Amino acid sequence: MTDRIVEKALELPPITLEEMSGIKLMNRTDTKFVATLEQLVAFLSAVKGKYFIQEIDDKRIASYHTTYFDTDDYDMYRMHHAGRCVREKIRVRTYLDNGATFLEVKNKNNHGRTKKKRITVGGVDTLQSEIENVAPFLGKHAWYTLEQVSPVIENWFNRITLVNFGKTERLTIDFNLKFHHLKSDRRDSLQRVAVIELKRDGNVPSPALDILRDTRIKRSGFSKYCIGSALTHKGLKRNNFKERLTMIGKMENK
Repeated sequence: MTDRIVEKALELPPITLEEMSGIKLMNRTDTKFVATLEQLVAFLSAVKGKYFIQEIDDKRIASYHTTYFDTDDYDMYRMHHAGRCVREKIRVRTYLDNGATFLEVKNKNNHGRTKKKRITVGGVDTLQSEIENVAPFLGKHAWYTLEQVSPVIENWFNRITLVNFGKTERLTIDFNLKFHHLKSDRRDSLQRVAVIELKRDGNVPSPALDILRDTRIKRSGFSKYCIGSALTHKGLKRNNFKERLTMIGKMENK
């Protein structure tokens, strides 16, 4: 199935990172959808003629590694599980194709808008030695200090990024998701599921919404941090994620 995804990705016109520089959408609305890989292939066929695909160094499918941080009591996980509209994620993300690594803080407000701030860092293991930059950054943008959180779970995935011809929105498509919980040392993966995220600066018209409906891809909340944690740490509360976990399980076993 990955070969078919690659084939469809090659059929779309490319857009460079420089050409995308004005579409950062650091303060945005996010809408997520969960699809099978078969549905993803159909979706990529249908967006032809409406979307560019991001290409960096001749690559159209990027590889990512992310480590999420949380408190000893899993404050950030528990807030999301409880359905809190106002919530936060702290993570270190590495773009594996070029090694660029960032400490990122994502905050979601009660109007459904996501604001992301980030700084360049060496990696998870260098945060303490970079505290002169890290501490002011977290102090300004996060609810927690570095001393209050620790690495909890890491994941790996592949990503396709699409941009509509009007350059008013981005779509990220994540697949081949793999998880490793650093506290429980459990691993899991999603081999037949893709997460599509529509990112817009406000409610501008979106060609993708009609295509998603036509390919029967349903809107569904999906936090890689929370779903990955629920799959790999059986001691965490997961009642409010049960419906999503059941849906994902059915997709994986089709």
